[in-house]
Amino acid sequence: MWNEAVMIMIFRGIFETLYMTLASTAGGYLLGLPLGIILAVTAAKGIAPNQFVYKVLDIIINITRSIPFLILLILLIPFTRLIVGRSYGPTAAIVPLIIAAAPFIARLVESSLMQVEKGVIEAAQSMGASVFTMVRKVMLLEARVSLIDGATITTGTILGYSAIAGVVGAGGLGDIAIRYGYYRYQTDMMAVTVILLIVLVQIFQNIGFFVSRRVDRKKI
Repeated sequence: MWNEAVMIMIFRGIFETLYMTLASTAGGYLLGLPLGIILAVTAAKGIAPNQFVYKVLDIIINITRSIPFLILLILLIPFTRLIVGRSYGPTAAIVPLIIAAAPFIARLVESSLMQVEKGVIEAAQSMGASVFTMVRKVMLLEARVSLIDGATITTGTILGYSAIAGVVGAGGLGDIAIRYGYYRYQTDMMAVTVILLIVLVQIFQNIGFFVSRRVDRKKI
């Protein structure tokens, strides 16, 4: 069973999983980071409170986060087909992965920015700093360790979602686990894919926590 073709398939599965995870994380942050910043800024205790803006974004994010990823994946098939021209494969899976990741990222970013000490923000305000300047040079800078930890958690979560996307033929290790481990009852293939997914998550976590510790030391 463990011939050259199987090994090539597994290596391709690893590559597709990494491709989906990293591309979706990047895309998720393109959407989620600005949303998280807006939430933190417009919150009741933010630097520019705006109840209407906050409530609208809060409702949208809560609704999106409440939908289980597998259901969201199926609901977005027409939209995915419209964007990339098909609803299967690693590239197609990136679309629902980004939409699922963005609200999760927004909440993590909001939480990180809201933890910045008020004294630091008040000092910047007393010097006449604009909202944009305070976000860019104070809040994001002060919260960078927490933001890195959040990115580490996000990457692991998206990697898990990419495995779920294998249900609809997204490719990657999840697709291999479902096609061979579940439908064909090849438990050894299932075990290998699960182990590889665990290893990838551990690699991402170790890299993220290493970077976080280095940045934290530089702050001190």
